[in-house]
Amino acid sequence: MAGGCLIFLVVYFLWERLRVLKDTGCIPLRICVTGTRGKSSVTQYIAACLREAGFAVLARSTGAKPLIIYPDGEEKEMRRRGSPSILEGKRILRLGSELKANALVVELMSIHPECSSVESTQLFSPHILVITNVRLDHLAQMGSSKQEIAHCFASAFPENGTVFVLEEECFPVFEKAAERRNARLIRVNRDSIEEYPGAVDKMLSWEFEENIRLVLALADFLNIDKEVIRKITETQKPDFGRFQVWSMDVGTPPQSWHLVSCFAVNDPDSTRRVLSRLIEKKFWEAKEVVGLLNLRRDRGDRTIQWLNALEENVFPEFRKIFLIGEHASAFQRRLKRAAKTESFVLKSHLPQRIMEEVPRTVKGEAVLVGLGNMGGPGRELVELWEREGKPCGF
Repeated sequence: MAGGCLIFLVVYFLWERLRVLKDTGCIPLRICVTGTRGKSSVTQYIAACLREAGFAVLARSTGAKPLIIYPDGEEKEMRRRGSPSILEGKRILRLGSELKANALVVELMSIHPECSSVESTQLFSPHILVITNVRLDHLAQMGSSKQEIAHCFASAFPENGTVFVLEEECFPVFEKAAERRNARLIRVNRDSIEEYPGAVDKMLSWEFEENIRLVLALADFLNIDKEVIRKITETQKPDFGRFQVWSMDVGTPPQSWHLVSCFAVNDPDSTRRVLSRLIEKKFWEAKEVVGLLNLRRDRGDRTIQWLNALEENVFPEFRKIFLIGEHASAFQRRLKRAAKTESFVLKSHLPQRIMEEVPRTVKGEAVLVGLGNMGGPGRELVELWEREGKPCGF
């Protein structure tokens, strides 16, 4: 009996492996995107470039709204019955094969180095890997230093493939991995964007320059005409989870507020960079700035990062911070011991209730910045702000 089960499992796994190889072999160009921040945006821009250049491209992004993007540009949100799994990549490959796609662009979802290696090299077998950046996040799974996190991303390097990385994010571990895998490492320099004068001005109003540099470098590598870049800057819809800003009247009597979504930015280091960008543009002069920190039970390491950042006064612009999600009360008790920022726990997680409760504590015009996590109330708040707010450029 045991021998029969073993034979069945061997045959099944062999059949699954052969099917994956068959599906990957049907897609001539395969591109994977990994990194800490910006993966969804970069994935979607690359797919838009390829589609505009005439490729039949299938794409998957796994950010705030996990999407499948079809060759005609149609987007469908992925519905998962359980927790996200790298095994859903098999369905993406099968779909690409059935649709006769000649290009596949996928955002990798793995955070453990072993899983990242399997997802990239054993499942998708990419010709090209794009690494967006290396930030301190998912510390429990990836390591407590940027070098350790870079090692996780390096585990996705394809054999004999091409890897794009920003020159300021090129860690020694990437150079060693490229040499070990016989991969070509392309460092994207800071002035590469200057080759597209005027073409990306609109995109820069909502997207980070580093992400655009990666997309442009890849487009150039694939000999995609610059006119294609100009066209997608006019037509491409930005990612739902991106950093974005709205203006909206809130409270009684109504006051003009700015609402800033940094929920999907996640870690304090990346959030600090985003807020510094707003400060440079003098976005919130003469307005009180308050934070809304969304905590998740399954992101305990990120919660500790935020606690440390607030205790160390990394965000001095926040005079008040509102807490929602798991462990908000415990977080507040710890925060009161050291931080200068005044904190409040919101009892309701409903977006309308939150937008009623916060203005009762903050008088006059203000800037409310969503922080920490997009999941749950974070996503619902962004959907509310999109429906009722007016988008603001920055």
